Amino acid sequence: MINELLLIGSLIVIFGGALLAYRIFGKAGLYAVTVIATITANIECLIMVNAFGMEQTLGNVFFAVTFLVTDILSENEGKKAANKAVFIGVFTSVFFMAVSQSWMLYTPSSSDFIMPSIKDVFSNTPRMMISSLVVYAISQIIDVQLYHAWWKFTEKLCGNKKKFLWLRNNGSTLISQILNTALFTIFAFWGIYDFSTLISIMWSSYVIFIVTSLCDTPAVYLARKIHENCHKQNDIVAN
Repeated sequence: MINELLLIGSLIVIFGGALLAYRIFGKAGLYAVTVIATITANIECLIMVNAFGMEQTLGNVFFAVTFLVTDILSENEGKKAANKAVFIGVFTSVFFMAVSQSWMLYTPSSSDFIMPSIKDVFSNTPRMMISSLVVYAISQIIDVQLYHAWWKFTEKLCGNKKKFLWLRNNGSTLISQILNTALFTIFAFWGIYDFSTLISIMWSSYVIFIVTSLCDTPAVYLARKIHENCHKQNDIVAN
């Protein structure tokens, strides 16, 4: 039960942290969350845990917050800002991969004890990072495009730009996450785990993404409220 509680707690803390960053720093805060999530998720995805009756990687929650970030930016700041977050995530992955691999080129001193562990963790990083980089870029770009396609459809349907936020949020994320889950599992873990384990990872990851997508909907509504309140305060100050 401890794994389940930790995952729920992580979801609350990470989503809450993204909202807090947006409230304090605006777009810059969400870009910072993108950097943190991209680096952390690519390390955490190496850790396998059993929770809610499924085998899954720990990187699922941090990957999920990157979709929350692009949805918040799409809703409040526009498609250009959302795509910028995607490009920041791609740059972060490339930069971190280069830096982390350079660590293993050093010859450790005789008193060093951590290098073997570093090599154990980061020896798989290039494959994971390249897989994550490609899949992240594809799925996030599709997510942003779908978000605005749903938005155009619902606005045309009801004549109101604000309505159906829940539909464009979940409609874009749940579809793009199918692609994200399938491609990442195949690229990152093919040959490492047997086929049944791959299917288990794929299924459990998508179930987690369904849950996180549904959970991030209130966060997107809160983010829109934060954005509106900030604009009201700025208007008051300006007047």
